[in-house]
Amino acid sequence: MRVLVTGAAGFIGSHVAEALADAGHEVRWLDSLTSAVHDGEPPYIPNGSSFLRADIRDSAAVTDALDGVDAVFHLAAMVGLGVSLADLPLYSDVNVTGTAVLLDAMGRQGVGRLVLSSSMVVYGEGAYSCREGACPASAAGPVRPLPRDVADLEAGVFDPRCPSCGRELSVSRVPEDATLDPRNAYATSKVAQEHLAANWARLTGGSCVALRYHNVYGPRMPRDTPYSGVAAIFRSALENGESPRVFEDGGQMRDFVHVRDVAACNVRALSACGSWVPPGTLRAYNVASGTPRSVGEMASALAEAFGGSVQPKVTGEYRLGDVRHIVASPKAAACDLGFHATVDFTDGVAEFARASLRAPTPSSLRAPTPSSLRAPTPSSG
Repeated sequence: MRVLVTGAAGFIGSHVAEALADAGHEVRWLDSLTSAVHDGEPPYIPNGSSFLRADIRDSAAVTDALDGVDAVFHLAAMVGLGVSLADLPLYSDVNVTGTAVLLDAMGRQGVGRLVLSSSMVVYGEGAYSCREGACPASAAGPVRPLPRDVADLEAGVFDPRCPSCGRELSVSRVPEDATLDPRNAYATSKVAQEHLAANWARLTGGSCVALRYHNVYGPRMPRDTPYSGVAAIFRSALENGESPRVFEDGGQMRDFVHVRDVAACNVRALSACGSWVPPGTLRAYNVASGTPRSVGEMASALAEAFGGSVQPKVTGEYRLGDVRHIVASPKAAACDLGFHATVDFTDGVAEFARASLRAPTPSSLRAPTPSSLRAPTPSSG
């Protein structure tokens, strides 16, 4: 099958493109190679590959890229949460308008299969229940916490409280049918992508699998940029002989899933389009390891992989755009797609500790400001 991968030069996109090629598909790579992320064409793009340098918002270029294509893997996006209101137009333009341009071109070209890279951030906070048996909320099922209060964060109270009784909540796993509750610009744009893809499916009879990635880590993560994930930020600190700075109390729960597992899930999702996922529909799946870890555990595991001479520092700092806990139920992806994460956390972290990261362009480096500690920044921390 001939497939187009948008954002193919990126961290996840490049692994997806390679996995598809290994599975026997003819892969067309598309990426804007924006200077905020790339310093030219990455060396890991195979010689002789069909590579198109184009912006996802360029309708003519996208239409040309879709010529003869059977399916699209859409990974091109502006990532991170943004740092100010001034970032809202860019997130909306790249992620929302860019997706709309792609879907319009797919409709005109008759391309009917789409695997959309979505994110855990569409859920906002994760799933919770009230610990107090007498609380009315505990009898009503899952509890949707309110955004965390600044006064609590300042006092070092990081876990969300029950909106009914005020007690701290217990964390549970998020299923795909959970209410979407985006709490930052990036999350809102990812929800919009899913809605637009569902509209495209209904209007064209196409089928879409939306993969909601949890905290992806592994080789080729971007290094030292505003778009770096928490694992890359920790690793860069260790390489510099510095203690990784762990925000809050380090107890934030996440599901760290290796990028090779994510790529494998994408390959499986292609088979589901038009078969398990019937024409005219979109189905979303969590892509996760199924074994939650705390952010503090990730920092400690990386420190140990570096020999243990430098240990993480828990700072108590916080960022208003972050959520406290979000861990996933991977059951639907296992049942429908046959996906099971295979990379063990310890092995994956040991490999990641020595793997190549993608160096930033000089123009992408920004010195942090004091106010940035409490501003929305990349979500994976």
